[in-house]
Amino acid sequence: MKRFIAAVQFLTIVPVPGSWGHAEEHLAGSVPFFPVVGLLIGSLAAALAFGLSKVLPPLPTSVLIVIVLLGASGALHLDGLSDTADGFLSARQRERILEIMRDSHVGAMGVIAVVCVLLLKVAALASLPGATMWRVTLLMPLAGRCGLVVTMWALPYARPEGGLGTVFYKKRPRLAALWAVVVLLAAGVCALRMPGLVAAGASLAVVLLFAAYTRRKIAGATGDALGAACEIAEAVPPLAIAAWLHPQ
Repeated sequence: MKRFIAAVQFLTIVPVPGSWGHAEEHLAGSVPFFPVVGLLIGSLAAALAFGLSKVLPPLPTSVLIVIVLLGASGALHLDGLSDTADGFLSARQRERILEIMRDSHVGAMGVIAVVCVLLLKVAALASLPGATMWRVTLLMPLAGRCGLVVTMWALPYARPEGGLGTVFYKKRPRLAALWAVVVLLAAGVCALRMPGLVAAGASLAVVLLFAAYTRRKIAGATGDALGAACEIAEAVPPLAIAAWLHPQ
């Protein structure tokens, strides 16, 4: 239970009473619960999407859904995307990239990356029928949190001095990564059958491609890179389903 509480405390803004979930060993063991937290966030967001689609047009519904998904994590992962874009797109060497990523100031590339990802999510969701939108909404945060676990498995930690993500690398999450893949693929099938399976598989493929790019840039992952992987993975399901439904 404490490891699950640790996952909730780390991945969401839900207040955790007392000292539960704050111990390092609880955080280190919380990785297998990341998909569970993603599924819980997705369930709440999907219920909201279902209700909003009955009273609002697709565009404002999509904007509100994206805001809710953003607020669920306190924009933690979006901040990681911003820092990662500033570093990776700076055309610097590895050491300087890591310094830029640690800088709390937001650069132009970070702003551009955030705007592009948010617009992509909103536009892709708004293009979907209401009955499909809420099902895709269920998959989005699940894909993002599963993407975190898969990236932890695919990449070593990049900072020898440690950082925000160090605690999760005490054990390489091989079984947790397999569990995350199974949960995401199964949820895709349950939500949307074959299109859902394709969307889940596309999200995993994009995460692995981003992991390869990250390895080339900084030879591993950081907390910011993990956050970027989460945001990128979250954007793939609505885009994949929109492509599936697009008339030829």
